[in-house]
Amino acid sequence: MDHPVDLMYTREHCWILLEDDAAYIGITDFAQNELGEILFVELPEAGAWFDQGDVFAEVESARTTWEFPCPLSGEVLEVNSDLDDAPENINEDPYENWIIKLKVDDPDETEDLIDADQYEACLEE
Repeated sequence: MDHPVDLMYTREHCWILLEDDAAYIGITDFAQNELGEILFVELPEAGAWFDQGDVFAEVESARTTWEFPCPLSGEVLEVNSDLDDAPENINEDPYENWIIKLKVDDPDETEDLIDADQYEACLEE
């Protein structure tokens, strides 16, 4: 599976692209593969606030529904509204199809994130 080295990850199968005080957040290739055909992504509203660990997205597939905990605390600056009409875009390229853009409230929380090598090791456990 593909895990780009320029991203950070969580053990709960989210990827994070940090840009200054903002973060794009999506689900990993592993997660989309486990889910199978994605049918629906419940998106939050722009302006919503999440504490680290709060569920920020619920992704429904033909197999199951997964809730994804937010890897960082902050305010949602933007959601990927393309996923409303085409949630399967995540299956096609999970790293291009982010779910939310978050204004990071506490940069110290990024210390909880892992790199691509650590994420791959996590998958092997």
